[in-house]
Amino acid sequence: MLMKKFILVLSLVLTTQLFAQTPNWSEHIAPILYKNCTNCHIDGGIAPFSLVSYENVKTYSYGVKNSTASRRMPPWPADVQYQRYAHERILSNEEISAIAGWVDGGMPKGDTTKAPAKPVLKTGGGINNPTLNLKIPDYSVKTTSDEYRCFVLPTGFTQDQFLTAIEVIPGNLRVVHHALIFHDTSAKPLQLDAADPKPGYLSFGGTGSSASDLIGIWVPGSEPYFFPTGFGIKLPKKGHIILQIHYPGGVNNVVDSTRVILKTTTINQRQVAIQPALNHNAPNLQNGPLYIPANQIKSFNNKYDLPVDISVFTVGPHMHLIGSSIKAFGVTPNKDIIRFVDIPKWDFHWQRSYTFRNVVKIPGGTSLRGQASYNNTSSNPFNPSNPPQAVSLGEGTNDEMFLVYFWFTLYQPGDENIIIDNTVLKNVSKTSVLKTETANIYPNPASDFAWVSDTRFTEGLCEWSIIDITGKTLLSGTQLMNSGRRCQIPVSQLPAGAYQILVEQGNTRYSGRLLKQ
Repeated sequence: MLMKKFILVLSLVLTTQLFAQTPNWSEHIAPILYKNCTNCHIDGGIAPFSLVSYENVKTYSYGVKNSTASRRMPPWPADVQYQRYAHERILSNEEISAIAGWVDGGMPKGDTTKAPAKPVLKTGGGINNPTLNLKIPDYSVKTTSDEYRCFVLPTGFTQDQFLTAIEVIPGNLRVVHHALIFHDTSAKPLQLDAADPKPGYLSFGGTGSSASDLIGIWVPGSEPYFFPTGFGIKLPKKGHIILQIHYPGGVNNVVDSTRVILKTTTINQRQVAIQPALNHNAPNLQNGPLYIPANQIKSFNNKYDLPVDISVFTVGPHMHLIGSSIKAFGVTPNKDIIRFVDIPKWDFHWQRSYTFRNVVKIPGGTSLRGQASYNNTSSNPFNPSNPPQAVSLGEGTNDEMFLVYFWFTLYQPGDENIIIDNTVLKNVSKTSVLKTETANIYPNPASDFAWVSDTRFTEGLCEWSIIDITGKTLLSGTQLMNSGRRCQIPVSQLPAGAYQILVEQGNTRYSGRLLKQ
């Protein structure tokens, strides 16, 4: 432990010395972007532009600076000040400062002989000696809106197997936004596939089969998922893999041939399950039903009391388009808090799972708790309805969900000592990145909406939150700044009283006091 602390301190000292002068592209900026950004921002990747060449990055330099300073990029929605995770795809404060210093310093190129080798588009798999390498039929994507298509792939297993590693290789990174992987032994997916004239079948949310078990998630930048040695998900024989792929709108005749790679064994493993222990069904949902009237902001709570000790590897929250925040934690019998995940600004398009750095023991008797907020007003830029329409529970595009999946197994002594990732954590303290300015808020007092404005606001997204006198965040959201450089914040659902309003844009936090009538 002392050695790790020494290495971290030495790294920060060297970083400070390194960037005492203006950083340059070749030695400082290219290594940061190649490690953290070019999995997506590469020719042929899903991102709309490449960040491989100096010229391209210079063209988009101010966007890169603003997106990294606000931590919108790389996309990692979970709050790493609430919990830290294995294999975090985030930038440190020092890396963010280096990018800002390079842009503000005129973007020097530096000695190109010292630049790292340019990355190439990744096409191969990362699992050695896989058991199965399954490919969907070549599918020509042609859609004007988001398409969720399920492909049914037989495993051919004649005996039960245990899944020990899983990976998705997108056939075309420009059109594969994310993928969910299920295993199913029923005939339902085959029937749905046969009824659709195209390869696979359309299905938003789940697979359309209650027998489908989630076994994996892929988002851009994902690496293969390896279960710790001795653990695995049981895959009964004669089953099918259901690969649900999200294709974004605006794609015209682009062929995809995505693959899913599995490594399995017939040797008995400690069985891992993926279940939404926190969900939107009674009696789990405490203040249901899950229904959000038009032009309202509503919050919900769910709860599940664990009957036995379990060991948790990973968590995966799930909502749809009008979700604005989601949080999950546990309260042990001793009233200790176990933090799982906090996503203060939910974005359906960047949903993913989060694996802990160590296996987490959750003792029996612990109360698992979930909190979720939904913004069904026009201030939500992702609201699929204009004007807003009432939203209720369902799997359709315009419906909603409230789920938190847990990758878990029954606890055995010593599980909490199993290390999944022991790399040195990056420094992400917000206080060293954001500067605070006084916000101009009006009307004040307010009844329905409050506006925050500042001449320093720029076009793009503003991220806002409302905090009560105890310091608790009551509401939060993300919306587009309007043409008058104003951010509109809905306050109609708040009780009368005094609140703090926070708006973040770029590397600045604007703060002010609001009275609600």
